[in-house]
Amino acid sequence: MTSANTPRSLLAGLSAEQFLSQHWQKTPLLIRGAFPDFVSPLEPDDLAGLACEEGIESRLVEAQGPDKAWQVSHGPFDEATFARLPQSGWSLLVQAVDHYVPEVAELLESFDFLPRWRLDDIMVSYAPTGGSVGPHVDQYDVFLLQASGRRHWQLGGSPGDSARLIPGIDLRILENFTVEADQDWVLEPGDMLYLPPGVAHHGVSASDDCLTYSIGFRAPSADEIVTAFADYVGEQLGETRRYGDADLTSPTHPGELDDSAVERVRRLLLDAIDRPEQIAQWFGRAMTQPKYLDQLAAAETETTPEAVRTMLEGGGELHRSLGSRFAWRQLDESQVTLFSDGDTLACDPALARALCDEARLDASLLDVPNAASILATLVNRGSLSWDDGDED
Repeated sequence: MTSANTPRSLLAGLSAEQFLSQHWQKTPLLIRGAFPDFVSPLEPDDLAGLACEEGIESRLVEAQGPDKAWQVSHGPFDEATFARLPQSGWSLLVQAVDHYVPEVAELLESFDFLPRWRLDDIMVSYAPTGGSVGPHVDQYDVFLLQASGRRHWQLGGSPGDSARLIPGIDLRILENFTVEADQDWVLEPGDMLYLPPGVAHHGVSASDDCLTYSIGFRAPSADEIVTAFADYVGEQLGETRRYGDADLTSPTHPGELDDSAVERVRRLLLDAIDRPEQIAQWFGRAMTQPKYLDQLAAAETETTPEAVRTMLEGGGELHRSLGSRFAWRQLDESQVTLFSDGDTLACDPALARALCDEARLDASLLDVPNAASILATLVNRGSLSWDDGDED
């Protein structure tokens, strides 16, 4: 892993520490040649093929659709859909391409200067000349990597929550978009643009083979966090803990909801939620939940720890399944909680670090206590897979 103080071409010559202090969640950064001599592992026809498959999230945005302006259609699509499209003025977007194409997933290894559990997915968009999804604002961090062709990007500052949107369409397109000075660029293959949350931006294809990879990051809203954590806590509290008022005195006004009652509720809530380790356990589960819950299927045939040991000692290797998410939290010097796809396991720290950081897992891990058993559990859950050519 590259040192946090080492300059990186991926970050325009900044070190990870410099990028995080100067730009992350603060200001945009244009990075020329972030991936030198980059060749997209995906062709436009490959993307169209993914958009035709059941279960893959895809959208088609047409500036002048058959029924209205800025029409949005959801996949799966068919050949007839693509055949009717005009020469320009539309975009195809496919979500989570890294879940289906290993060569695209490998790009995520370059972002090891950020917490892995913050990564969401890689969305890939294709557009002929003039294709766009309109000027808009995202509420998450994103790196926009130009994979092939050219795209013209313009930034319009941070309009905030009061920004007016074009009414009557299925996209959150800004009604007013003003380009800021010196925030206007054409990106070539290998160039990348980092945008923090809340920055208005408009990207328009400047060539007929424009593929853009959007490396996005998870940023749950306060509403999502409060709702999900409340559900998690509520499941553990049961029915016995209730509002109580053993200190009640006779009220002057029976209908008044007085400060004492409000304070009792506040104490009840704080006692239920103000538990750091409980928050950590919920957050680890939540941030490793798969993007698509039905994508990671449990193994049809159970793998035993003995079988895992035999396979690894025979030269086999395991890797994280495409779309799988891992994280860990230190409990003490000898044990961590391993989070994998919304589940937990008690685990040795060295094994947890390898599972989260290493692209390939080999027989060297068998020296770690209980490693074969944990690896077998993760294979059976679908979180780990054998490399191609290895048996299940």
